Amino acid sequence: MFVRQQSLRFVLLFGDFSMSTSGPAGSPPEIPPEQLKLAYKAFKKRLKLTRLDSESKLGVGPLSSGGGWGVVGITPPHEYPKAVWDELVRQGKLKNMGDGLYTVVGQ
Repeated sequence: MFVRQQSLRFVLLFGDFSMSTSGPAGSPPEIPPEQLKLAYKAFKKRLKLTRLDSESKLGVGPLSSGGGWGVVGITPPHEYPKAVWDELVRQGKLKNMGDGLYTVVGQ
């Protein structure tokens, strides 16, 4: 198990090494559409789970003061580099809220 975790950590840290270089004239690196799709799906899943976790706390619900979920934005999953999140912001799927927090546009 420890060896597998170490190798996974190595892949996560160094697997996207080609994405850290920019193309000609400082253009952003090309990110495969499949990776963008998987990153967006992972982001939405983490946001949903964070909201469910927040709602499951005491004091939130129909019989309490009526407070709804207060989670609007989250830190994106670390499995994908910042360039992926910047590209999703550029495409209009996510909104950068500042301080490393992102939210889904239209929610």
